[in-house]
Amino acid sequence: MIDADLGGGVIKQRVARTGGGKSGGYRTITLYRKADIAFFVYGFSKSDRENVTRQELQGFKKLAGEMLKMTEMDIERLIKAGHLERVKSNG
Repeated sequence: MIDADLGGGVIKQRVARTGGGKSGGYRTITLYRKADIAFFVYGFSKSDRENVTRQELQGFKKLAGEMLKMTEMDIERLIKAGHLERVKSNG
C-alpha cells in the first residue's frame, strides 16, 4: 500500500511512531519499481520537518531514474562494494 506516489518512481510512506499513530510519526522516501524492486533512500520525523523540498524531490526523481534501471548484477556489485545493503522481506 502506497501512501503518496510522488512520480518518477518516488514514493513517500508514513510510518507509525512506537506507541503512536502515523500522522505524527515518520516519513520515508523510497525509490520503487512496482512488484520488482525498492530502495529506501531517506527517512525523517514528521516533528523535525513537514516534507521534502521541491529541489530534494527533483534529486530523488533523478536518482530513481538511474537506480531503477540497474540490473541485478549492478545491484550485487554495489552491495559487494558496500554502497548498498540488501534488506530481506518478512513476507
